[in-house]
Amino acid sequence: MSTEIVAQPAAEPRESADSRRWLGLAVIVAAQFMVVLDVAIVNVALPSIKTDLHFSESSLQWVITAYSIFFGGVLLLGGRLADLLGRRRLFMAGLVLFTVSSLLDGLAWSESSLIVFRSLQGLGAALLSPAALSILTTTFREGRERNLALGIWGAASGSGGAAGVLLGGALTSSLSWSWIFFINVPVGILVLAVTPWLLGESRADLGHRRFDVTGAATITGGLMLLVYAMTRATQHGWGTAETIGLLAASAALVAAFVVVEFRSRAPLLPMRIFRLRTLTASNVTGLLMGGAIFSQFFLLTLYMQQVLHYSALKTGVAYIALTLAIISFSAVSQSLVTRLGIRRVLPAGLALSAAALVLFARLPVHGSYFSDLFPAFLLSGIGLALAFVPMSIGGLTGVKQADAGIASGLINTTQQIGGPVGVAAATTIATMFTTHFVDAHPGATPLGGAALTHGFAIAFYVLAAVALVGGVVAALLVESKPAAPEVETVDGELIPAELAA
Repeated sequence: MSTEIVAQPAAEPRESADSRRWLGLAVIVAAQFMVVLDVAIVNVALPSIKTDLHFSESSLQWVITAYSIFFGGVLLLGGRLADLLGRRRLFMAGLVLFTVSSLLDGLAWSESSLIVFRSLQGLGAALLSPAALSILTTTFREGRERNLALGIWGAASGSGGAAGVLLGGALTSSLSWSWIFFINVPVGILVLAVTPWLLGESRADLGHRRFDVTGAATITGGLMLLVYAMTRATQHGWGTAETIGLLAASAALVAAFVVVEFRSRAPLLPMRIFRLRTLTASNVTGLLMGGAIFSQFFLLTLYMQQVLHYSALKTGVAYIALTLAIISFSAVSQSLVTRLGIRRVLPAGLALSAAALVLFARLPVHGSYFSDLFPAFLLSGIGLALAFVPMSIGGLTGVKQADAGIASGLINTTQQIGGPVGVAAATTIATMFTTHFVDAHPGATPLGGAALTHGFAIAFYVLAAVALVGGVVAALLVESKPAAPEVETVDGELIPAELAA
C-alpha cells in the first residue's frame, strides 16, 4: 500500500507546530485567492486593453482564452507532478511563474505579447493551485480540522471571482489596466518569501518514479482543445466544420486517456479513485456548478454594463454583497458539514444557487440595485458558500495521502473546465433568444435593453436547471458515511491509519 508521512520536526513544540500549520494555511489560501481573482479581474478591463494595445474585436477574447486553456488544461497534470516531485517545490515553481508572468502581462506592448504572457500565467496557476490544495490535504487531518481549513479555502475560492470584478473595476478606473496584473507581484513575492519557513515538503511514496507521459499528453491536449473549441464556438458557431472537428479531437484524446489509464502501471489518474462515491459526486457537481457560476458572473456583468449602463467601477462595487455573503457563510458551511455531513449541505447549497439564478432570470430592463440585484446577490452568496465548501471537502474525502495531489488537481479541473463550457453554452443561448426577440418585435435591436434582458433571462433559467441537476446528483451519489480517512494524527504527526492502530 502506498503510504506517506508528513510530520513536523520532532524537537518543535506542538503549540508552535500547530501555529505554523495555520500560518501555512494563510499562505496557500492567499496564493489561491490570487489565482481565482485573476480569472475574473480581467473582464472589466478588456475595453481599456483593446484600446491601448489595438486588439481587434475577434482577438480580444484571447486575453481570457489563453489563460483558461493552460489553466484548465494543465491542472490535472499539475496535481500529479505535485505528488511526484514535491508539493512545496511545485507550489513555489508555479508561484514564481505566475508572479513573473503577471509582471510581464502589465508590461505587454502588443496583442501577441499579452496573449503569450497570459498563457504562461495560466500555466503557473495550473501548477500552483493543485499543489496548494494538496498541501492543505496532507497537513490537516480529515474531519473537523480539515473541514475548518477547507472552509477558509472555500471562502477564498468562492469570493475570488466576485472580488476580481470589484478590484478590476477599481484599478482600471483609478490607475490603468496594467495594475490588474501588477497587483499580483508584491503578493507573489511576499508569499514566496515566507513559504520555505511555513510550509514543509512532502511527496507521495509510490514505490516508483515512472511518469505517465502518454496519459499526461492525451488528457492535457484533450482538455486544452475542449476549452479552445468551446470558446471558438461562441465566435464562429457550433455547426462549423472547425468547431465540430475540434470537439471530436478533444473527445478522442480524452477517450484515449481513459484507455491509457486503465492499462498504465503508473497512471496519471488512478481510475480506482472514482470508487469513492463522494469524490465522484463532488467532481460531477463541480463540473455543473463551475458552468453555472462562471456563466452567472459573465451574464451579470453584461447585464449591468450593457442594460443598466453601469461603469466598470460601479459593476465591481455591485458584487460586494455577493462577496461578503460568501465569506460570511463559508464558516457556517464548514460547521454544518462537520455536524450534518456533505450529503445534506451540498444539495441545499445548490438549491439556493438555483433559486438565485431564477431571481437573476427575472431581472427587469430598468432594474434597481437594492430591489432587484441585491436580494439575488445575497441568496447567491449563501448558496455558493454552502456549495463550494462541501464540494471541496467531498473531492478530498477518503483520498489516500499518495493521491492528494491528483485529487486536488481533479476537483480544480472539473470546476475550471465547467467554466468555459458553461459560458459558451450560456452565451449561445442568450444570443439565440435575443435574436428571436428582435425577430418577433419590429423596431427592437440586438443591443437594446429589452432584447438583451430576454436573452439573459432564458440563459439564467437554463443555468438554474443545471444547478438543480447538480443538487440531485449530490443527493443521490454522496455517501451518508464516507470512507474512513487514510491517515490518523498522533502527537501532531500524520501517519498511515494502519500504523496508528
